[in-house]
Amino acid sequence: MAESAHARKARAVKILGRLAKAYPTAGIELDFTTPLELLAATILSAQCTDERVNAVTRTLFTRYRTAEDFARARPSTLETEIHSTGFFKAKARSLIGMGQALVERHGGVVPRTVEELVELPGVGRKTANVVLGNAFGIPAIAVDTHVTRVSQRLGLTRAEDAEKIHDDLCALLPKPRWTQATHLLIIHGRRTCFARKPACPTCSVRDLCPWPGKTAPAPKGKGSQC
Repeated sequence: MAESAHARKARAVKILGRLAKAYPTAGIELDFTTPLELLAATILSAQCTDERVNAVTRTLFTRYRTAEDFARARPSTLETEIHSTGFFKAKARSLIGMGQALVERHGGVVPRTVEELVELPGVGRKTANVVLGNAFGIPAIAVDTHVTRVSQRLGLTRAEDAEKIHDDLCALLPKPRWTQATHLLIIHGRRTCFARKPACPTCSVRDLCPWPGKTAPAPKGKGSQC
């Protein structure tokens, strides 16, 4: 029997409650002190770990404190400074373009709407929502690979497209909890619901998950040998 929309919403709320208990400290793992720093860090985080980005921005943000600093950056210098985050040429172009756009269109201030944010170079819906939810406290769902995988397995969406997944989750989850839901789905994907061999036997929401591909507990006596 197909799950009704009402039942799915109720199950989603239960899932969030369980995940919140399992990961009480879930939150953004990028280091930042201003909306501009978070915007820059999120641009750098594409195809890169948060740990690596934090290692780079620890020094980078002492040199680039304002949008004007990014706007005036020399591409070759900035590329060297962010080299270890990968795709450094494209990211340098995005950071410089972002700085220039902020100066020209917004007086050097990071805007507070998704429509304005996605007009900035290097900023898509996910990056915009990370900034809205974590720098400004505006409820927003940011769909990354973890959110995609976990929400699909949990039966919260059947979509493959990030925009549709975003819209499905927004329709399903309570708006005040959108940002928290993002953090919980991401950390669950990182610590339990792995892309390969997810830890289903120890999953806190196993009984609420309809995914047919759940992994089984290891047979007793079949543990790994040292």
